[in-house]
Amino acid sequence: MSKVRVFVSFDPEHDGPLFEQLLAQSRLPASGFAVLGGSERVIGADVAGDRARRRIREADQVIVICSEHTGSSTRVTAELLIAQEEGVPYFLLWGRREIMCTKPIGAKPSEGMYSWTRQVLRDQISLVHRRAEADAAAEMVRDATRRR
Repeated sequence: MSKVRVFVSFDPEHDGPLFEQLLAQSRLPASGFAVLGGSERVIGADVAGDRARRRIREADQVIVICSEHTGSSTRVTAELLIAQEEGVPYFLLWGRREIMCTKPIGAKPSEGMYSWTRQVLRDQISLVHRRAEADAAAEMVRDATRRR
């Protein structure tokens, strides 16, 4: 089974160490995911430009690391909007156990933040595999039906 390709959205000004922690976790043999890239510090008004859109579009899933400043991060808000526009599945990860973390603007009220444990990451990431397999099977059925 191939690894799920993820883009990691986070607040680089405050949560760089959290991104590094997730990156290290992705390198473990049984992680089930590979980090394609993540949020970058951008100078100027183009918080989430073409490069971010392309990288999010290429990902199988987006992981949004939430922390105390996430609710005010224009970068995370922009990246979440891109994921929604591009139809890339995402989930919110509670980045710091010891403090109150906030959701990015644009997150749906019904979306919860998942605890950051190996098992939760594995479960959320494996959902992508199951959805992709189901979508591929449905596409095969549609193709077979069209050929008849």
